[in-house]
Amino acid sequence: MGQIKNPRRVGEDQAMAKGRMIKTSPQKLNLVAEMIRGKKVERALNELEFSRKRVAHEVKRVLESAIANAENNHDLDIDSLIVDRAFVGKNLVMKRWKARARGRVGRIKKPFSEITIVVREVEEVA
Repeated sequence: MGQIKNPRRVGEDQAMAKGRMIKTSPQKLNLVAEMIRGKKVERALNELEFSRKRVAHEVKRVLESAIANAENNHDLDIDSLIVDRAFVGKNLVMKRWKARARGRVGRIKKPFSEITIVVREVEEVA
């Protein structure tokens, strides 16, 4: 009597990876996710490697994880993978405060976000 296997959340020719608790705002993270949407994974990795954005390193780690999932868990060919979807969501927002003049408080919000990357295997047209 084992546990029932969960159904796949993505298609048979797709693999997914998620990065959670990334210390940046979703708006900034979405700018980096926009750079890699629809591109071949090799090109996306190169763009993330040489990007000047601080969060590009975290996105690169998630993309590498999605590629590893595709290769090891779903037996997909890594040379024919493209970034099918890359979407960003909100996560925790730490609320801090800073003392201001006359006994007042200045609110500081420190947002976290999460990114989901789905890679898909495409058939090359000859």
